[in-house]
Amino acid sequence: MSEISKYFPTPDVLSSGQATIGGLFASAARAHADVVAIDEAGRQYSYQEVDDLSGRFASLLREMGLGIGDRVGVLARNCAEYLVLEIAAAKYGVIVAALNWRLSDRELSHCIDLVTPKLLIVQREYQVVLKNIGSSSIPTLEFGMDLLQQVSELPPLAPAALDSEAGLVILYTSGTTGMPKGALISHRAMIARAAAFVSDLNLERGSNFVAWAPLFHMASTDHSLATLLRGGTVFVVDGYQPEQFMEIVSAHRVGWFVLMPGMVGEFAAFCSEKGLKPKGITVCGAMADLVPREEIAAATRALSTPYLNSFGATETGLPPATACTIDIGQAPHRLPKKQSAFTELRLVDPQDKDVAAGEPGEVAMRGPTLFSGYWRAEETNKRDFRNGWFHLGDVMRRNADGTLEYVDRVKYMIKSGGENIYPAEVELVLAQNPLVSEAVVVRRPDPKWGEVPVAFVVSEDSTLTEQQVLDACQGSLARYKQPKNVIFIAAEELPRSTTGKIQRHELEKRLQ
Repeated sequence: MSEISKYFPTPDVLSSGQATIGGLFASAARAHADVVAIDEAGRQYSYQEVDDLSGRFASLLREMGLGIGDRVGVLARNCAEYLVLEIAAAKYGVIVAALNWRLSDRELSHCIDLVTPKLLIVQREYQVVLKNIGSSSIPTLEFGMDLLQQVSELPPLAPAALDSEAGLVILYTSGTTGMPKGALISHRAMIARAAAFVSDLNLERGSNFVAWAPLFHMASTDHSLATLLRGGTVFVVDGYQPEQFMEIVSAHRVGWFVLMPGMVGEFAAFCSEKGLKPKGITVCGAMADLVPREEIAAATRALSTPYLNSFGATETGLPPATACTIDIGQAPHRLPKKQSAFTELRLVDPQDKDVAAGEPGEVAMRGPTLFSGYWRAEETNKRDFRNGWFHLGDVMRRNADGTLEYVDRVKYMIKSGGENIYPAEVELVLAQNPLVSEAVVVRRPDPKWGEVPVAFVVSEDSTLTEQQVLDACQGSLARYKQPKNVIFIAAEELPRSTTGKIQRHELEKRLQ
């Protein structure tokens, strides 16, 4: 044995460095046994109760024949049981596929088929959806009292010894050329995201969180799990419920209060009208670029806290650039970003060479918060993870003071109310109409949602109406992806480059 080899880590040293969400939660439960972990409209579970219940859920997963790495699909609105199940899966080593109930039957069927779950757990209202899409052959359990009774009779399982790179959850993102992609997030990435929340948002130990955005969204799943590792309480709310929000923030200190484009101005007005006096909020908001500046100012005044100037993604968590806030009452003209902690960030040209300061370049990052790739998407992973860096598809410019200025997107994308929409998937549906010769979808600024999709359609049939085009989207696209308007245009009027590519920016000018 060489002198150097004596100092290499032994297997015991390596294993002791592994950490999982399940193991860390069990440890937090011992430290905060009687603290309320989850509160859903007054239905409370202490850390000790969640630890016990999640261990019994883990037993159920074993009884249902699932093994480490298998997927369990969850189709449910926000509820306490959803989080308990995520902890249970984390303890046992099963991957939760967080299915988006807002998707059309066609999209949802794709998401289920993509990850081949061995078990589906759904709320009653979505049972009929599974029958409609032909997924009733997959073993299914229903959230409810019967399931809780079944679980209570099983022995609790202790957290399994897992590699921290093991898969934890699959969150779905819009596809650049078609159907949604499944982003696999590991235990390692989720633990790092929990640390990033504390660092970027300056959160207090044990700060609380209101999980109102859907739990299939990274904002709620990421930060709920992070909160449960810190000894805080997750207040579970099913969607936008301003009265409940007011009750919670009036009585409890909250770390990050998420606000999404589309509800910021309305909620700020509601709080002002009701005379909200928050107990204490560290920071509010998200995605400031998509929110009217005067709404940002109104929200910060109403909640007495700064607004988060975030720039992250499902694939990356809060990084790469979410370390900047907007002061109370400010309506800034510019929104420069600050690079997040725990992040390496480059701005590169099409040849992956670093651009000079002040020059625009695509954002490439690496760091522990990064996801593990898209499920069953080898070619996409090769492209996006090239040269050891994950390429986000967004273009930024580094200012002289080190801040980052958003410029544009490499991949044309519409960001509407916190959701990403790629025109290609909408155009694919529009093109299936035999009366549509060509369709181009572009973004239009919207005071409520930030941006919305609008379709330019070429048709040789003069009787085709806007409503007929929109009706054809109903069963194939989630509502937020459906065009808000259809504009008929002659083929020769579509602006093209010398290589024949549609110039979307020229069509956007017609909407101004």
